[in-house]
Amino acid sequence: MQLSSFSCGHAAFVGAPNAGKSTLLNRLLDHKLSIVTPKPQTTRKKITGIYHDDRSQIVILDTPGIMDPKQALHESMLEITRQSLREADVIVALIPLAKGDEPFDRKFAEELISKWVKPAGKPFIIALNKSDLVSGSIVADIQNELVDAYRPLAVPALSALSGDNVQELVELIRPTLPLDEPLYPDDILSIEPERFFASEIVREKIFILYGREIPYSTEVVIDEFKEQHENDPRKKELIRCSIIVERNSQKQIIVGAKGAALKKLGQAARLDIENMLGRPVYLEIFVKVRPDWRKKKNLLKSYGY
Repeated sequence: MQLSSFSCGHAAFVGAPNAGKSTLLNRLLDHKLSIVTPKPQTTRKKITGIYHDDRSQIVILDTPGIMDPKQALHESMLEITRQSLREADVIVALIPLAKGDEPFDRKFAEELISKWVKPAGKPFIIALNKSDLVSGSIVADIQNELVDAYRPLAVPALSALSGDNVQELVELIRPTLPLDEPLYPDDILSIEPERFFASEIVREKIFILYGREIPYSTEVVIDEFKEQHENDPRKKELIRCSIIVERNSQKQIIVGAKGAALKKLGQAARLDIENMLGRPVYLEIFVKVRPDWRKKKNLLKSYGY
């Protein structure tokens, strides 16, 4: 590999909740790094994924969705996005398309580009996700409209779910990257620690298994992450974590009758954590009540926000 033909840098993925940012990251890495659920606001923290090929290394910053903040947690999530925009060399504004009379949200697109993307002062690409849901002529009209209105580097149409035209996005990002040598070894997919991904997996299962406000009122904290038997790699690692909720009634729902719901959650999370780590795990989950934790900045800081 000749370093003169190699490009490396940071790309921030920004957009609305459920725009497909995490799905796109996972597709590019060919690995499930970010948790993905049908519910919005699944991503709460920045997740750094590292894409490698023989000509580039793209350090991808997957950010929380941009929304109207209603509590201190939302403000912290938006600050994570602002920080990611400051770190980025190029910004990918992901706008989802949809079936129906209104194939995309013009009002949100205007807010996203004018209030978030352009003020960052970085090169930017507007990527139209879920383009397989809309006819080609409509997609072309939207691309032309966005080019005329905002003058991005490009407006590729892609599908993060199927992988259609995702490689085109890589080709568009590559020329914007400033470095001529990689920042990380080519066998690293993320700089986040294993304990972070373990907590994310537990949180993903909460989003999948529980309805209404439960997923949004919970946080997952890893209390202990260690090998129980360091001299025998066949033995299970110990992971103790706490699910934080705001009310006793939420704790009762998480635990379920005779602990059945919590047991189901723990089994599902343990299997995915073991798959991620490639080794057996003993997972202990506790449920703790911290009233109005989403509104308390000191608690948010202790939880990594």
